[in-house]
Amino acid sequence: MTVVAFDFDGTLSDSEMTVLLGRQNGTADDMAEITERAMNDEIEYAESLRQRCALLEGLPDEQAQDAFDQVQLRPGAADVIEALREAGVYVAILTGGFERGVAAALETEGVEVDAIVANRLPVADGALTGTVEGPLIEGTKDDALEVLTAVVGADRNDTIAVGDGANDLPMLQVAGLAVGFDPKPAVAPACDTIVETMAELQEVLEAEQVLE
Repeated sequence: MTVVAFDFDGTLSDSEMTVLLGRQNGTADDMAEITERAMNDEIEYAESLRQRCALLEGLPDEQAQDAFDQVQLRPGAADVIEALREAGVYVAILTGGFERGVAAALETEGVEVDAIVANRLPVADGALTGTVEGPLIEGTKDDALEVLTAVVGADRNDTIAVGDGANDLPMLQVAGLAVGFDPKPAVAPACDTIVETMAELQEVLEAEQVLE
């Protein structure tokens, strides 16, 4: 069984969830600046995520859901996911983003994946608390990928990781094939191949005989 693990923000989606959330309370520019520093490996990812989520303290949950509903898959992503699943490939999304945004984007396109490993924004009294919970704050994507391969009985050499940012480096470094999706400069050297569109990704998967 082949496992394909996708990053979400910047890879399957060109939406940046924390920025969409930040637009709801006027902190989007601050969010984008923190995100860029993290993706370029200038600050630790966990710290950047906590900083961004702290800016959301007090945001009404209804407004948070409005932001999640704006999250979209990039063109062609749904087709790639469908093709992989039809080929019997185990498709996972490993993201430091938020489960609700991923779920909303998949539902909009009418596609499903086998596993979503993502973080959550706790809600209290109808508003975001400004904290964040989940497996991919301190935890890294290589650990998540190892768990998935164990669960489905796959060999690590049969895994493919697709990502773009610094927090994707751990899974890109351990996967059988590391695909950079328009990767950041600090990430590109860890990639076996680089693509800039979902059509190019599909061509790579066909060349690797993951897809026919």
